[in-house]
Amino acid sequence: MTALDLSGPVAVVGTGTMGQGIAQVALIAGHPVRLYDAVPGRAREAADAIATRLDRLVAKDRLTAADRDAARARLLPAETLAELADCALVVEAVLERLEAKQDLLRELEDVVAEDCLLATNTSSLSVTAIGGALRAPGRFVGLHFFNPAPLMPLVEVVSGFATDVSSATRAYETARAWGKTPVACADTPGFIVNRIARPFYAEAFAVHEAQGADPATIDAVLRESGGFRMGAFELTDLIGQDVNESVTHSVWRSFFQDVRFTPSLAQRRLVESGRLGRKTGQGWYDYQEGAEPDEPHTADPARPPAYVVAEGDLGPASELLALIREAGIPVREEDEDHGTRLVLPGGGQLVLADGQTSVEFRDVVYFDLALDYRRATRIALSASQDTSQQTLAEATGLFQALGKQVSVIGDMPGMIVARTVARIVDLAYDAVAKGVATEEDVDTAMRLGVNYPLGPFEWSRRLGRNWAYALLDDLHLRDPSGRYAPSLALYRHAYATDKREGSTS
Repeated sequence: MTALDLSGPVAVVGTGTMGQGIAQVALIAGHPVRLYDAVPGRAREAADAIATRLDRLVAKDRLTAADRDAARARLLPAETLAELADCALVVEAVLERLEAKQDLLRELEDVVAEDCLLATNTSSLSVTAIGGALRAPGRFVGLHFFNPAPLMPLVEVVSGFATDVSSATRAYETARAWGKTPVACADTPGFIVNRIARPFYAEAFAVHEAQGADPATIDAVLRESGGFRMGAFELTDLIGQDVNESVTHSVWRSFFQDVRFTPSLAQRRLVESGRLGRKTGQGWYDYQEGAEPDEPHTADPARPPAYVVAEGDLGPASELLALIREAGIPVREEDEDHGTRLVLPGGGQLVLADGQTSVEFRDVVYFDLALDYRRATRIALSASQDTSQQTLAEATGLFQALGKQVSVIGDMPGMIVARTVARIVDLAYDAVAKGVATEEDVDTAMRLGVNYPLGPFEWSRRLGRNWAYALLDDLHLRDPSGRYAPSLALYRHAYATDKREGSTS
């Protein structure tokens, strides 16, 4: 099955920001495009807005004047649904209400030809439920574009329970012909991106609610250590707290209130207070004129240790050993079977976040996971009230000697980056095991849909197959609510690897 022929008109119903964006993508690709909106005059306004954006593309040398004029000639507002009768594809982008979408699609089914592909851009509703209202749901598919549609490369092509393979394939090939990167997925709550991305927000909020760190510090650690483009607090302020919370609630309810997707009470309070982020001038941060930006906690300068003793290779943090030597700090290496850690001159230990807490041990400082320890500009440390000041100072001075800013947070098991990445990896394995998508499509979706520095499976291969399982298992022991219980898929993956290596642990 090939992509739609460019001579086939494409209609977009619903002319908000997303509807206009999808229409622009189809238009630039070369299709005749029809715009329809139930509110009189809206389709014409949308057509004018798209024409203005085409002018901007010409001004930026991204489109020729001739191509702009041809595109304008192919763009037509429609006053009635009947004017969409000859369309080869109709994409609805109306309000996220099941009944509204079902009513619209039933009307469309009476108008368009039998071979017309019908699609929804829903981000939170079930494609199967929407299509359930149709006489012929086999031709109905989800085409989930990301905002802004003309710029974001990813399109999730979602097959409902009754979607024909030929319809999904045609939609997939059409999205690719439009210059997008499509990924195929089954109809599951949140599809790929909104399902697997929940821990990025949830774990940041959980650390904050537990008084582990303030939003600015958590965001800085996610960016400067984790390699994420934005922190969870600033990103949800940009998205809109109401929008982000709505998606979280939708996924949570759709999974029958699975504790792994539990919404944040702190975010609920923001929404209730009307602090929705940038669009209202205040969210987690204050965007009002004259407001001072929140700064992350950064430790005062400390003297580096005279030497460190490396017991084991530090696993995912093994690169630190070379960095320490480059900084002129002697490293004494000892082979130890019982763990991987750095021992500081005062006798305290420096350990990579593993899901345990500092208070459980005599004198331990944990340090967080980094995407790339050489390039990271900030490292988080975690200590308890029983940790000696000497050990914390030596750990702080060590990372400062490596050119890193240091943020000291509360005694949080799994810290910030480590617990976030582990949960993302777990949800990814769970999704693939349940037939939602392939590993390759999951990695593509998370890199392109939410700009993650690595896909979950890329992360897993880099960190070691047992890393995420071991960290979550330790977290689950300390929080037996089920939130951190590793999925059966992750367990099987880690256990099978251990058996191949001859371990039964």
